[in-house]
Amino acid sequence: MKEEFLHYLWKHRLFDADNFFDCSGNRISVIDPGEYNRDSGPDFFNARITIDGVTWAGNVEIHTFSSHFFIHGHQNDPAYNNIILHVVAGNDREVFDSRGNPVTTALMKFDMRLYEKYISLVNNPKSIACQDETAAAGDMLICHWLEALAIERLESKSGHIEALIRETGSDWEEVLYRLLSRYFGFRVNREPFELLARALPFRIIRKHTDDRFVIEALLYGTAGMLDDGLFREALDDSYFRDLSREYRMLKVKYGLNPLHGWIWKLSRMRPASFPTVRISQLAAMLAVSGGLFSRVIASGSISELRSLFEVEASEYWDCHYVFGKQCRPLVKHAGSQSASLLIVNAVVPLVFVYGRDRGRQDLCERALAFLEDSASEKNKITDEWREAGITAENALHSQALIELRNEYCSRRRC
Repeated sequence: MKEEFLHYLWKHRLFDADNFFDCSGNRISVIDPGEYNRDSGPDFFNARITIDGVTWAGNVEIHTFSSHFFIHGHQNDPAYNNIILHVVAGNDREVFDSRGNPVTTALMKFDMRLYEKYISLVNNPKSIACQDETAAAGDMLICHWLEALAIERLESKSGHIEALIRETGSDWEEVLYRLLSRYFGFRVNREPFELLARALPFRIIRKHTDDRFVIEALLYGTAGMLDDGLFREALDDSYFRDLSREYRMLKVKYGLNPLHGWIWKLSRMRPASFPTVRISQLAAMLAVSGGLFSRVIASGSISELRSLFEVEASEYWDCHYVFGKQCRPLVKHAGSQSASLLIVNAVVPLVFVYGRDRGRQDLCERALAFLEDSASEKNKITDEWREAGITAENALHSQALIELRNEYCSRRRC
């Protein structure tokens, strides 16, 4: 029997609560099962129970058999000294903590049909184990379920953002800049864009938000794209030469260290998504007086937010995809699909974390509203759910279904 099954029973109180006693025969009532812990330490934090009428608050550990407490070495770990209850499916040994004190143990009884159902789901070869049964769930239940999963996905993304906040000394503009850069390269050039954002701090760009050409020179130069040998046709290109001349001065002024130009990938990509074009669009996005971050936080609607990210590359790129090589005229516009990618993956999580850290529930709710007002993502995972009978109506739903597929279905945490 898997412990994860017992965790599920405890979390959702699906065991026989009327016949829940400790090994001394004292009745136990569960007031709050606590917070599920997937990291090291006890399985549930901050639980509240009553044992024979006395209320206890603390941590709960769950094992298939009580002897597993020793197999896992918990008897030598002080982190398990404050356990108020040890819940097991089989009690085969008395348990003691690292101080030698007995740990209160309770036998969990449950309907074996639940376990049989669990096993059938875990052993199902389909990527979504319950896909033949999703139609049985009502629309109201599914909607509530997806909202909870969307919040869970935002919480899971907050760890990366909080690390950036610490790393940048709570410079929210720098954090936004790094997040946007991360997703600006799509999947192929994500890492080079991240490296570019670290090599060129936003504090330098901030000084030139009134001059897009200078921002382009900073970005292209630090990206290593102004190296003489990277684009053979560029040496006679006046725009390329102007950028190179400007960057040589900026490089000395700010002590910049360019990346190697060969890290950027152009093969097997649509020309409109070439990093050369995307960097110009990024420059347009950053050349905002008053700061992009403040405008993001002030945005009250998805259309207002989207207008910040639907930008055009500079005029030079209307007739180019790479430096020095002309193409058929076409305005290189970062459209709705690109804007949605940035909003869903970078902006919404940042607004959510900022609202949570500042105690502004209105911003947290606005972040969720941005997802509800954005179109659903279309990918392999949403296709799988559509075949299972659940269609994502907006980005909140698609984000929830991605979280469910990646964190639960694929790991068989049914």
